[in-house]
Amino acid sequence: MAAKMTANKHSVKKMMALSLCAVLMTGLLAACSGKTAPPQASSGEKTETASAEPKLDKSTLVLNWFAEPEHGGNFAAVQQGYYKEAGLDMTLTPGGPQVSSTQIVASGKADFGIANGDDILVARQEGIPIVAIAASFQKSPQVLIYHKEAGIQDFSDLNGHAVYVAPTASFWLYMKNKYKLDKVRELKYTGSLVNFVNDPNALTQGYITSEPYTLDQQGVNVGTLLIADSGYNLYANVYFTTEKMIKEHPDKVKAFVEATAKGWNYYKDHAEEINPAIHEKNPDMDLDMMKYSAEKEMDLIFGSDAADQGVGTMTKERWEEVQKQLIEVGVLKEAEPIDNVFTTEFLPAK
Repeated sequence: MAAKMTANKHSVKKMMALSLCAVLMTGLLAACSGKTAPPQASSGEKTETASAEPKLDKSTLVLNWFAEPEHGGNFAAVQQGYYKEAGLDMTLTPGGPQVSSTQIVASGKADFGIANGDDILVARQEGIPIVAIAASFQKSPQVLIYHKEAGIQDFSDLNGHAVYVAPTASFWLYMKNKYKLDKVRELKYTGSLVNFVNDPNALTQGYITSEPYTLDQQGVNVGTLLIADSGYNLYANVYFTTEKMIKEHPDKVKAFVEATAKGWNYYKDHAEEINPAIHEKNPDMDLDMMKYSAEKEMDLIFGSDAADQGVGTMTKERWEEVQKQLIEVGVLKEAEPIDNVFTTEFLPAK
C-alpha cells in the first residue's frame, strides 16, 4: 500500500514538472519572437470589421407631382442602390398641386427638386437662387388633346374651337402669339375631362403619358399635338438645386446627378420591374397605365440630344431660346446670363 502511494506521488511530481517546463518554454518562445497573442474578446464585446458600411449622407428630392413613371429613373436609383453606392440616403418626397418644389428647395428643407425649365427661369427672376443641373426630359410630354373627328392637323387650326387650358400657362401665351389664336374660346382647365369628352369640337391640355390612356379606356378617339412641336421646346422635369449647395457641396450634387442618370439608364430597359415601387407610392395609378406612360416617355427622355450626349444633357442654345420666348410674351422682364441658370458640370462624361 505504502509502495503504491509512493509511486503515485512520484507520478504527480513528474507531471507537475513537465507542465512547468511547458509553460516556461511557451514564455521563452514568445519572448524570443517579440510577439504576444492577441487578447480574446469576451462574449459580450463587439469587434469592428473592415466591412462596416460607410455613413450615408441624408438627402431629399422633391418630385413635381405624385409618384409616376416620369420619375422612373429616381425610383430605379433607389431600388437598385445607386444612391447608396454614391453615398446618399435618398428620400423621394411626392409633389402635388399645393407643393412648390422651388420654394421647398430654396428654404433648405430639401437638397434637390424637379420643375420645368420655364419655372426655373421664372423662379430666378423672383430672386430664388436655384440652378438646373440635369434634364430628365429633352422634350416636354405636355400636349393639346383633340377629338379625331374635329379635323385638327396643326396648332393653326385651333381658331374656332374651345380649349381647356390654364390661361397664364407660358406655352399657351407663346402659342397664341405665334399662331394668332384670337378666335379661340378659352375655358379654364380644372383637370376634369368630362366637359372635353362631351364637346367633340373642344381641346384640352394634358400629358401624352396620361390622359390619352384614360380617354382610350373610355372609348374616346383622340389625337394629340405635342407642345414641343409648336416651337416652345423647353426642358421638362428638370433637376435643380441651390447655388449654395453647388458652392458648398459640389461632390454631393455630382453624386446625385450621376446616380440619377444611372437610374434612368436602368429604367429604360426595366420599367416593368421598377413600376411596382412607384405604384406603392401612388396606388391610384394602376400598373397598366404605368406601362403605357413608360412607353410613351422613352423617346422624350432618351431622344434628341440625349441620344448622343446621354440622359440629362442640356444646351445653352435651348435655354436661351426659351428665355427669349418668355421675354417676348412678357413672362420674363429681362435676360440674365444663361450660365447662371443651368450647368452641365455634374453630368456623367459621355
